[in-house]
Amino acid sequence: MRSLVLLPLALVLCAQDIKVDVNVVNILVSVRDKRGALIPNLEQKDFTVLEDGKAQQIKYFTRETDLPLTIGLLVDVSGSQRNLIEIERTAASQFFSQVLRPKDLAFLIMFGEEAELIQDCTSSSRQLIRALGELRVSSGVQGLHPGPVPTAGGPRGTVLYDAVSLAATDVLKSQVGRKAIVLITDGVDQGSRFTERRAIEDAQKTDAVIYSIEYYDPSAYGYFGGGGGSGALHHMSDETGGHVYKVDRKHTLNDVFKELQEEMRTQYSIGYTPTNDARDGSYRKIDVRLANKDLKAQARKGYYATGS
Repeated sequence: MRSLVLLPLALVLCAQDIKVDVNVVNILVSVRDKRGALIPNLEQKDFTVLEDGKAQQIKYFTRETDLPLTIGLLVDVSGSQRNLIEIERTAASQFFSQVLRPKDLAFLIMFGEEAELIQDCTSSSRQLIRALGELRVSSGVQGLHPGPVPTAGGPRGTVLYDAVSLAATDVLKSQVGRKAIVLITDGVDQGSRFTERRAIEDAQKTDAVIYSIEYYDPSAYGYFGGGGGSGALHHMSDETGGHVYKVDRKHTLNDVFKELQEEMRTQYSIGYTPTNDARDGSYRKIDVRLANKDLKAQARKGYYATGS
């Protein structure tokens, strides 16, 4: 078992020998109709991109669904999720078997009172499935040995934001192509050193899209049931161009994984060279608009204009 404090190893295993033009802003876009169905057959002329309110010239446009994909699966193993772990293990195993293609990579992190990398980047679904067997409850009980994600005051319980930040900065930062963080969680954070805003910022700086799967056990919330932190999940996913899926009795985790797989293979890749070429680290707002007003574009809300 290796904790995220050892993540530099993942950088070596994940690295790909491809250089990126830092002057090109790349956006992944999913398009849905009013019923929420994905629309796969649009053309470049159907899109308009604005940066800080100013129209940008689209330089690159593809509808290819087999662009290299790096997926980080982050599984909540806090005490409130103990009854769901076996279901998560089975569904995730099937997902990895179906979604990974030869050029794709994936890694696995579990988080509860601490965040642990239990499988580095690999293209082997067999290795990922084996790592899923290591999922275990991390209940937030303080022990003699501090975890790799330190907290100042208050017990750790579910370090959701820390897990997102560390997955983005320590694993996905070195990747090219499409990058996705898939969260399976109730959305509740307790004890993270990083904030929700920091988690979003780190994902945006590494061009990672956050897909959230809201999954919780009502019995874990006492007599009145209850739920998780759906507000935080929506915020993280919306800001990075992802989507929130919710598991319930009529919509199983297997159903969600099938929909997620379809979305990852039904995206548009748009690239443009910004008219504001200053690499001053400032945040630039992105607005992707469609000619057909009955359709909705799902894309990240902005990026940080950092240097190379």
